[in-house]
Formats: sequence, C-alpha cells, structure tokens
Amino acid sequence: MENDKQGQYDKAGQELYEHFQFTADPGQEPLRVDKFLMNRIENASRNKIQQAAKAGNIHVNKEQVKPNYKVKGGDVVQVLFDHPPYENLLVAEDLPLEVVYEDDHVVVVNKAAGMVVHPGHGNYSGTLVNALLHHFGPLPNNAQERPGLVHRIDKDTSGLLVVAKTEEAMRHLSLQFFEKTTTREYLALVWGSFSTPKGTVSAAIGRHPKDRLQMTVFPEGDHGKPATTHYKVLEEFGYVTLVACTLETGRTHQIRVHMKHLGHPLFNDARYGGDAILKGTAFNKYRQFVDNCFKILPRQALHARTLGFVHPKTQEMMQFEAPIPEDFSSALERWRHYAKHKSLE
Repeated sequence: MENDKQGQYDKAGQELYEHFQFTADPGQEPLRVDKFLMNRIENASRNKIQQAAKAGNIHVNKEQVKPNYKVKGGDVVQVLFDHPPYENLLVAEDLPLEVVYEDDHVVVVNKAAGMVVHPGHGNYSGTLVNALLHHFGPLPNNAQERPGLVHRIDKDTSGLLVVAKTEEAMRHLSLQFFEKTTTREYLALVWGSFSTPKGTVSAAIGRHPKDRLQMTVFPEGDHGKPATTHYKVLEEFGYVTLVACTLETGRTHQIRVHMKHLGHPLFNDARYGGDAILKGTAFNKYRQFVDNCFKILPRQALHARTLGFVHPKTQEMMQFEAPIPEDFSSALERWRHYAKHKSLE
C-alpha cells in the first residue's frame, strides 16, 4: 500500500488522511467498490464501508464515489478520513517482552504467539511495536514508518525478530533482508507424510483473488512475487510431520502457503484449512486426541527458531536460536507418544 495523503482535502477544506490504498489488478472484473474493499480490509463490515462511502470517504482515482461504483482494472481506490490512521498514533506500552540480545545498535526478541507485530486495522495497541517503544524509547522508522522493524512474523507465529535501534542499523539490516543474506529457520508441524526427506518449493505468492485475507500460489509468470522455501523432514508421527523450513524470500504467509501448496497445511492453521482433521483414522478416540492437540496448540504450528545476520556495526555474524514454546512442544510430545503406541486406534 502506497501512501499518497498529501494535498487531498474535502469540500470544506479539511485535510484528509489516507488510511488505505489499493490498486485494482489489470484483470479486475467490474465489482462494486464496497465489495472490493470488504475483500481487502480485515475486520471491516460492508455496512461500515457503505457508511464511509456515503460520508465521501472513499475515492477512486482521486474522485469521491458512491458504494455502487464499479471498480475496474487499474483503478486506485483510497479510503480517506479527516484524522490520521490510528496505527500512526503510536503509544508506548509496558508489555512483556523476551529480549534475547541487546546492544546499542540492535535488539533480538523472541516474540510470543498471539502478539501482533505492528499496529494496523483492528489492532491499535498491545503490539510488539508498542512494547518496543516502552522498553527502548524512540526507534528509527522503516520504509512503512514502522519503528524499529526490519522484518515481521505473523501474529500466531512465535519466534525470533531483529529490531534496529539506529538509522545505520535499519539501513544495514534492511539491505541484508533485501539481498537474502540473512538465515532463518522455522519449525512447522504439518499434516501428512512426505515421500522425500527434503525438498524446495519455488512458487510465486500473491493475494488470493477471492479471499484477500489469504495468500495463494500462482503459476509461473502469472501474478504474485517469486518465493522459495527449502524444507527438511525432522520427525514423522504417522499423520503429521515436523519439518524445518528455511526461507530465501520473505513473502506474507510464505511457509503456510507453500506447505498448503504441497498438500501439507500447517497443523491448526485455520486460515489455510489446517484446523480440520485432514489425516488419520475415523475412530472417535483419534478425533478426541487431535481435538485435544488443537486445544493445547490453539494456533498454527509455526515457530521462527533461528535467525542469523551480520551485525551492522561490528560486521560479526550473529546467530540466535529460540527454544520451542510450551504449547508447541506439548503438542509434539503428544504426537510422539501417539506415534510410538498408536494406542488410540
């Protein structure tokens, strides 16, 4: 989303601030603007979007439109209000934060599952950024004006993140992520068994055309951005498998999408279908066992275990590892026991 809020005013001369901007894909079929936005803005109801349109807050190609305006390919759709986005009004909050490493230039944190990384629509407080501002004070902004953040992981993914404390560190680390010289390994528990012990997925990832809250794989040369994930089988438990995934690229939901593409959705990943019992027997005891595992691990089974980068000041190679959190390790122990005894079948 690009920021183009300068110089736009309502009819009364009140300055307007851009909250969202979307450019319709070239092949966009004509679609009402309220439906178009409902598919793209998380937690936004159609009623709220229609109210915004009636209030003159929705613009297409810099012109106000009504809710029944039909969006076409190439249209630039903006949602504008007379106040800045709430996520820009950052407040320091005293929240628990596990600091793995800190010096004058960088901080490495082990993010808990359930914590959103940065404020956004529907999550204006309680995020990692709010905690960082409390613990470390002012931090340099990245290109999206998010203090300290060099990369991100999903809300319900646990694990390691590096944070920049200086402008120099922000530039240096951002370049490393752009040039794909960092090292990152994730642990994922996925449905099904693999025919080979390791492999690589190279498949472009982009927004799902029908559900904009999901990402999906696109055929080569089609929509989406290139994405590459390497995986290695670590343990097999019959109906689920523990794999290590290393990233060459950092696309949104990359491991979750690539594993689903292979036919192995992440265990209890509700957004990508892993919260259903996809493999196993029809016995009630087995279903109860899996449901108990879902309760123990009430999120997608994904943990950012290792992170490596070159220190922006010392040029030293830094390598960190975060232990598997309790919810994930408890579910793994249950599956290990099940795989050994198969006592539930």
